[in-house]
Order: sequence, then structure tokens, then C-alpha cells
Amino acid sequence: MVRYIANKLLFMLISLFILISATFFLMKAIPGSPLTSEKQVPPAIQERLEEQLGLDKPVYQQYFKYLGDVVQGDFGISMKKINQDVSNIIGQTFSASLKLGLVAIVVAVIVGVLLGMLAALYHRKLIDNVAMVLAVLGIAVPSFVVASLLQYVFSSQLHWLPTMGFKGPMYYVLPVAALTAQPIAFIARLTRSSMLEVLHADYIKTAKAKGLSWLAILWRHVIRNGIMPVITYVGPMTANIVTGSVVIEQIFGIGGIGKQFVEAISTRDYPVIMGITIFYGILLMLARFLTDIAYMIVDPRVKVNKGKEG
Repeated sequence: MVRYIANKLLFMLISLFILISATFFLMKAIPGSPLTSEKQVPPAIQERLEEQLGLDKPVYQQYFKYLGDVVQGDFGISMKKINQDVSNIIGQTFSASLKLGLVAIVVAVIVGVLLGMLAALYHRKLIDNVAMVLAVLGIAVPSFVVASLLQYVFSSQLHWLPTMGFKGPMYYVLPVAALTAQPIAFIARLTRSSMLEVLHADYIKTAKAKGLSWLAILWRHVIRNGIMPVITYVGPMTANIVTGSVVIEQIFGIGGIGKQFVEAISTRDYPVIMGITIFYGILLMLARFLTDIAYMIVDPRVKVNKGKEG
């Protein structure tokens, strides 16, 4: 168990190193200078700014300095926002993204599992058909299209919900619905197919023959075994929600880290782009790691032997 976790952590560190290196050199490969602006800057001031930011040094020296700073939790200074550290920008804006992401993950899992369970228990009936139609629509329609439709219907036409901002519980409804449409669809389909397989398994027939109540069978066997694919999907789902929130935050005017990322791209603020990309990478790696650990805990069939799954 300990060796297994240690190996997972080692792979996380290697992946993080590759991510940092790739992000740094991709930013350096973009043509032009990040200090370029529409206004004409005198060459002397341009040189002084490059010297102050260390852009006058060879790329390999910049790389090793940046690598050392990142290890210490320093993502550098924004090139467009005066005297603002990237770490501070992330810290000030991440709370809104974290709240939105956590609510979206919880809603996606609960609603997706319930829809999948109902579809499996009422197989080939009206509930099953409706749930699967909704699942297909959720998978097919991109989140930004869902967001625009929700804004038009519930804000512009019906005036039930606020269009922009993030000031209270009602402001969560539309962005969470837009973010979770696709994950709910995937989870519902996974839960349905998995539970249908479990319901027709031999050990379910044996449990019925022993006289166990339907609720006991449902709780002990069907639900526990049926949600295993959902646990596996939590890692990729977290990635979808985190990356999807970049666009959703911009659409709904949420002052989160996603909005900062979009603004940094439009202004070519390379330190902010690199810092947020690495920060996102760390979050996704942690989500994947916790998913692996949760899978081991929930499924007794998964055993760890000498640091390997077997």
C-alpha cells in the first residue's frame, strides 16, 4: 500500500516536471515579445524591462531560474499587471473557481448516478428512455452552447435567474447547470450500463434466493458494484469541469481563475498563463491520485502487491 502510493506520487512529480518544462518552452516558442504593446516603447525602456524580468538572459538560464522558483511556489510576476505576483493573482481568484467546481462535481455525481439508477431499474420504460435522451443531448451539446441557451431562456426571457455575477446561491444555478450537463450525461450512461450488468449477475440471483430484501440487495450489491465506473470517471470529470470552467466563468462574468486565464491569453501575459496552467495541472494530478486511492478503498477486489495493482 505504502509503496503503491509512493509510486503514484513519483509519477505525479515526473508528470509535473514535464508539464512545467513543456509550458515554459511553448511560451518561449511563441513569436514576438510578451512586452510588445500597441504603444511605441522606446528601445531603452524595452531593454530595461527585459533586463528587469530576466528576458535578456539565455533561454536555458531563464528555464533553470523559473524551475527553481516554481519549486518554491513562486510563479513570477505578471507582465501586464503592475507589481502583482502570479501566485497572488491565483490565490485571490481561485476561491470562486473552487466553490463553483466543488458544487459542480457534487451535483454531477448525485444527479448522474440517480438518473443512471432510475434508467437501469426501469429498463426500457419511459424513465429509461427520457434519461437516455437527456444523456445524449448532454454529451452532444458543448457547455458554452448550453450556457448561452440557459442565459437566454432563464435570464433574458423568464427573468428567473441572474445572468452575470457570483454573489449568492442563485448565481450558482446557471453556471453549474452548464458545467455539469456533459458530466451528468456520461455518469448516467455509465451507471445505467454497469447496474444493468450487475442486476443480471448470478450473485444477485443468489441473494434473492437467500431471501434478502430488495432494498438490502440494492444497497449492498447493486449500488456498490454499479458505481465503480463512476469512481473511475471522477478524475477525467474533474478535468472536464476545471477546463470547462475557463469558458463558463467568462460567459457568466465570474471573477475566478478561468477569467484570469482568458485575459492573460488575450494580453499575452506569459507568466500568468504558465502559472495557471501549472496550477491546473497540479489540481488534475491530485484529482487523479485521489481517484485511484478511492477506487482501492471502495472495491475490495483491487489489491496492491509490491506497489502494483493486481
